[in-house]
Amino acid sequence: MVKGGFKALRVWQKGKDLAVYIYRMTNTGDFAKDYGLKDQIRRATVSIPSNIAEGDERARDKEAVRYFYIGKFMGHLLRY
Repeated sequence: MVKGGFKALRVWQKGKDLAVYIYRMTNTGDFAKDYGLKDQIRRATVSIPSNIAEGDERARDKEAVRYFYIGKFMGHLLRY
């Protein structure tokens, strides 16, 4: 759907970078001990680029947009 594929999208690249950063950050300090919060933050973070990739694989625009909105919503969950 996206010219050049989803990996060419800046939002996917930033989402992937954020996921790597969050995984590193949550391995230290208080996050490392709070398994519930750590896991929830990690799942939401990974979901952003994952949903962008999933949306790009969809043949219909309506389906793709749905996945893009799910990724956007996961970003809002991280605004804790």
